[in-house]
Amino acid sequence: MDKNVESELHSFLAQIRRNKVVGSFNVAKKTMDLLLKAIESHKWKNTQTVMELVKDLGKKLIEAQPLELAIGNVVKRVLNIIREEYKSQRQGSNKPSQASFYNLLNRDKSQDFFDPQNIKASVVESIKELIDEISNTYRTIAEQAIEHIHTNEIILTFGKSQTVERFLIKAAKKRKFQAIVVESAPSSIGQQTALSLSKHGIETTFIPDSAVFAIMARVNKVIVGTHAVMANGGLISQSGMNTIALAAKYHSVPFVVCVGLYKLSPLYPYEQDSLSFNNINTPASIMNFEEAENSKGASGAEVSNPTFDYIPPELVSLFVTNFGAHNPSYVYRLLSDHYDSEDYLL
Repeated sequence: MDKNVESELHSFLAQIRRNKVVGSFNVAKKTMDLLLKAIESHKWKNTQTVMELVKDLGKKLIEAQPLELAIGNVVKRVLNIIREEYKSQRQGSNKPSQASFYNLLNRDKSQDFFDPQNIKASVVESIKELIDEISNTYRTIAEQAIEHIHTNEIILTFGKSQTVERFLIKAAKKRKFQAIVVESAPSSIGQQTALSLSKHGIETTFIPDSAVFAIMARVNKVIVGTHAVMANGGLISQSGMNTIALAAKYHSVPFVVCVGLYKLSPLYPYEQDSLSFNNINTPASIMNFEEAENSKGASGAEVSNPTFDYIPPELVSLFVTNFGAHNPSYVYRLLSDHYDSEDYLL
């Protein structure tokens, strides 16, 4: 590995371990930039060595921040790019094969990438296109806003998502609608969303989480962002989102998720109470220690403060992505278009 790339890798690892780089968008961009520099500086011997380099970098980054699924997603998309460029090059070479059909079917797949074909230029170009795709995610999704938001509708949102904010702000330029923003306790990050929307001239109502079920009957659509989309179409989202989804389902309100495809993961979720895709935070933001000590009934209480909720696919109505709008049942096709099954587990 090039010394400059190695130095940048160690710096990035330290940043994501200490949460200096936060948000799936920022992490995905930084990961892509690192992979691009690593491939550009790599002395090309064969495609297999490049794939091993990308996998090695991906494993180190994922180990540093396993809950940031966008890292693994973009690494696997780069691997798929390399595979596709290699196959395209081989098919275009018109090189006659001396192997029998039986041998072609039964040979080890890992041997396929040892042919000394230099596809570096085409791989680098495709990676740059992927970086552009990720960079333009907010704009591409926002441009679809007027197709999904209509005049005089009441839109409910939860938490803080740059994708959703830009989506609603874009729609407000041609549609007049009302936004209801949920507080998103205990972080109360919904306050920032409410302030941003109101500054852009959107009629905004701010409500506590406890009022969601009562007000949902008046809502036309729920539009939210998410941390990750799993292979079954389920969501890993901010804690409290499952309550919103259940209330929307009960009142037959469409639950729409605005998400860039770099958040689409080929992994399947485990049970909801598993820590595989979750993190338990300190309970201090829910119940401070002094309150617990002074309360007679709180001494034996167990206070759980998870970072994420899991929302099953049956609660999701529609995904609005940078490749158009899709039903949760279409996720399998998006996976096959952007990932290779050989790379699901690095």
